[in-house]
Amino acid sequence: MTYEIGKLTHETLLGPIAAAEDALARLDERVARSEVGSGFAERADFFESVSSMWVGGELVHLEDLVLHDAQMDIRAPSHELVIAHRIVRARRRVSRNDPGWAVSRSGIMALAGVAEETPVVSEPVDRGGEGVELDLVGEAALSPELAEIDEVLARTQWLVDGNAAVEQRKRKPEISVGELLIRDPDWDEGERIGEWLELAKRVERFPATLAAALLWDAWEHLEPLQRQHWLGQLLVSDFLRSRGKVRSHLLTYSVGLREVPRERRRARDRTTRLVAYLDAMNVAAGMGIKDIDRLTLAKRQLERKALGKRSTSSLPVAIHLLLSRPIVSAHMIAKSAKISPRGALNLIGELGVREMTGRSRYRAWGII
Repeated sequence: MTYEIGKLTHETLLGPIAAAEDALARLDERVARSEVGSGFAERADFFESVSSMWVGGELVHLEDLVLHDAQMDIRAPSHELVIAHRIVRARRRVSRNDPGWAVSRSGIMALAGVAEETPVVSEPVDRGGEGVELDLVGEAALSPELAEIDEVLARTQWLVDGNAAVEQRKRKPEISVGELLIRDPDWDEGERIGEWLELAKRVERFPATLAAALLWDAWEHLEPLQRQHWLGQLLVSDFLRSRGKVRSHLLTYSVGLREVPRERRRARDRTTRLVAYLDAMNVAAGMGIKDIDRLTLAKRQLERKALGKRSTSSLPVAIHLLLSRPIVSAHMIAKSAKISPRGALNLIGELGVREMTGRSRYRAWGII
């Protein structure tokens, strides 16, 4: 299975390419210069994770993901929640590394949790001149005996190989039906990843947004990984960062894909799909700019309420947590500020943050 770039319809793609390029450039500049840029990037990890699961057909609640990340689950985490939290941790890992690290074989293998097989090369051990000389002398002295032993081993090698094969057949576990349902043994992930990486080199001559759209379309077509398909959105975001289009943070690409109708994302015509992917970048950038404006306004309002407080007040800690998490609970604020849950409720009352849940047993607050 290969992916050919072929002939592109430039007349149809030029408009969406220009719009996506401009939107991403504006977003990158806003995040880099904003006073809430770091908080926006941390919040984006949660929104991107939930949207990535939604695009893949799974539903994960945002509040459950935030509480699971804080190790304050109110119920046993589901399989989908564990995967969503893995996406959050993968985005944080990519952000800590250099741009373009994820768009490499070692980066993909590390994020997917697959260990690459490295050939073991035996190197000579330097034990000094005397030791080497003694070994050579001993080998020369025992050469007739060693030759006789080698001849005996050669005559009986067929018997040893036969017994080893029988033992290996006995010990080799058979592939169960459940394993075949989960993983296809004929699925060559290494070869497919290699094809996708070759495409990443070929699209370097295209504009960054068009190249990212082609990479995402190829990821959907090739399906390099059987169980970590969500990794494609993260690789596209890191590719845009490596091209210098979005340097300040990782783009929330799945947030934009979620807003594009499925009929366009799954269209048979490739040009229609590419336009949909470019529009998703434009939408993601527009939503990011709105979130930056909202967080900036909220930060100024909250800081006004903290004016005149004593220097040991825990209000700045609560404000920072509110700006870096989509929702917060009283126990999260208490843990971060090292105060009691009752004290955290008092801080929330002073800040006047809007309550998100409206339930008496489990209460959460956030900036909308």
